[in-house]
Amino acid sequence: MPETRAPAIPDPLTLLPHRFPLLLVDRITSVLPGKGATGIKTVTGNEWSTIGSSRDAGAQAMPHLLIVEALAQLSAAVLVTLLEGSAGAIGYFLGFSNVRFRGRAAPGDVLQLSIELRQFKRGVCKTHGVARVGACDVVRADLTTIIRVADAKERAALS
Repeated sequence: MPETRAPAIPDPLTLLPHRFPLLLVDRITSVLPGKGATGIKTVTGNEWSTIGSSRDAGAQAMPHLLIVEALAQLSAAVLVTLLEGSAGAIGYFLGFSNVRFRGRAAPGDVLQLSIELRQFKRGVCKTHGVARVGACDVVRADLTTIIRVADAKERAALS
């Protein structure tokens, strides 16, 4: 019986052009090609986004819109599985809708991020993302991203 191999889980540093402090996904834990991905983000107290983010020093939390950005960054793990020769593809985050902010992610919490592919048509990708702390949903959002193949000049700029 032929051996089936699970798809390689990409490192966020090789998948995304982002670097500290704007890289908001610590680790990608699983990828189901064309279906979804999961990852984690550990919220720390010494990040620029949590230092002085509240008038009450004990109530610091990661801003919800940065959690939406973390979900958008995780969606790249699914997007690269949608196109053949995705090395020449660039994803542009277009927008979000149906966003729900429910809880908070304080320093010391581990955000469990998950993205599910809902639709992919003509380069427009629609996903649904959920960020949880424990059993509590902190953020839910529908994300829209456009994918297009980069020309030679754009590929050279990314190298």
